[in-house]
Order: sequence, then structure tokens, then C-alpha cells
Amino acid sequence: MALTSSAFASEVGLRLLLSPTSSNIVLRSACVIVGVGFPVYSTFKAIETKELQAQEQWLVYWAVYGCFCVAENFSDKLLSWIPFYYHVKLVFLIWLQLPNNYGARQLFSQYLRPVLVKHQDWLDRIVDRFRNDMNSFILAHRKELETIVQTVRKVIVGAYQATEDMIQSSRLALGSSPLNRQDGENSGGLLPATAEVDPGRIQVPRGDSSDSSG
Repeated sequence: MALTSSAFASEVGLRLLLSPTSSNIVLRSACVIVGVGFPVYSTFKAIETKELQAQEQWLVYWAVYGCFCVAENFSDKLLSWIPFYYHVKLVFLIWLQLPNNYGARQLFSQYLRPVLVKHQDWLDRIVDRFRNDMNSFILAHRKELETIVQTVRKVIVGAYQATEDMIQSSRLALGSSPLNRQDGENSGGLLPATAEVDPGRIQVPRGDSSDSSG
């Protein structure tokens, strides 16, 4: 029985991986979990334990992963048509995190770091100019941005309250549905209500005097 269930599970898993539609859904989810979910938790653990080596490892990974996301953003529409693209992507993301080879370190040392060091001054000027422009924009349009933030907050709160009201009304509708009322009547017929008894009207039988004297 165990062998049969194991073989069936293996067959279903193989069909999911090889079916184009199911494969894309499963593998995209796996890529998000492997590429983002696990590294986020590992980065959190590295920060909490204050291990400098682990922090450096995941900083390097995020630098390489960020560059990969930028490149994929411009070429995803083309690469997604390549057969087994998401299979290769999943293997690549796993390879980036392997403790033995640690592909992220290799890509960072061989390709990314030399490019960043070569253009470091130029990139610093771009980053500084961008930060100054952003600060100037925020200071110049501070009131408008605060209004937008308050409006978005009100919309979110209103949507949350509307959702709560909808859920509450649906619960009330289900509670007052004819089916539930019929169930209540049936349950009321099966379990008769107990009548209230006045304690003053209860008569206690008295024994004969002969029995009490005896």
C-alpha cells in the first residue's frame, strides 16, 4: 500500500512538473519561496544572532539577486517562452545559496564587484543627485504628500470596515436562513423545554405518626 501511494505521488508530481501550465504555477511559487522567502528568514536570523559572516553572506546574495531581478525584468517576456526556463531559474536560485559553492559569492567577486568598483565614482554621483532630488521634491510637496497618505489611509480603513460589515451581515443572513430556523425548530421538538416550577407549590409527603414513632 505504501509503495502504491508513493508511486502515485511521484507520478502526480512528475506530471505537474512536466505539464506547461501546472509547471509554471508550481515553479514560479517555488522560485519565490527559494529566492525570497528563505533568504528573508535567513537574513533575519543573521541579524538577530549578530553573526557578521552570515550577514555578509546574505548581503552578497541580495546584491546578486537584485541584479538578477533587474536583468530578468527586461528579458522575462522573452525568456519565459524558453522551454524549462523556470526549471533552470529554480536551479540557479538554489545554486546561489549552496553553502559549498555559494554561487552568489562567485558572481559577486568575478562580475559584479569589478563593475561596481570601476564605475564607483560615477554611481556615487548619480545616487547623491537622486537623493538630493528626492529630498527637494518631498520638502516642496510635503503637504500634498501628507494629503495623499491620509486619503490612502482613509480608503484602507473604509475598505476594512466595509469588509467587516459584509462579513457580519453574511453571518446574520446565514443565522436567519430558513434552513437554520428549521433546524432550530427540529431541535426544539426533540428537546422539550423544561417548565418553571414554583418552589412554594411543591408538596412534601408526610409520613404516618406510627412510622415516625417506630
